[in-house]
Amino acid sequence: MDRSKGLVVAPWRGDLEPLAADAESAIRDRMRSIPIFSSLGFSDVRLGAGVVACAVARRREFDGIFDSFHGGLLMTAADSAAAIVALTLWGSDARITTTDMNIRFLAPARSDVYLVAEAIKRGRTLVPVAANLWRDDGTLVAVAQITYMRLT
Repeated sequence: MDRSKGLVVAPWRGDLEPLAADAESAIRDRMRSIPIFSSLGFSDVRLGAGVVACAVARRREFDGIFDSFHGGLLMTAADSAAAIVALTLWGSDARITTTDMNIRFLAPARSDVYLVAEAIKRGRTLVPVAANLWRDDGTLVAVAQITYMRLT
């Protein structure tokens, strides 16, 4: 599959650049301490340096107006995954915040979604992240870009 940095063109299930075992464990511990990850139903989380791949559960009680995964929750999932991307680069204890985010919705999601978030560029204080979400039939549902900032 053709894969350009920062642009994931298909659900990417290849190898991720590994993290040190202690770093991955610390990031997973931090994820478990943040309620949104369990609320959103993140599962099958794969971590690599500058990349996160996971599934996000569709919960019908949170559907939007079109009997599909609510767009605000898709954006929240993308933003949350981007936070983890930042932690894979800056460490599990990094103090971080979102500076901006945008999303383009391309198709309704009436299933769980598969999400891949990848750093476009690693900066000293900023990391822009591309996040893409697919439904279970492989259709691209949304593309997002989120920028995280490392606080002092």
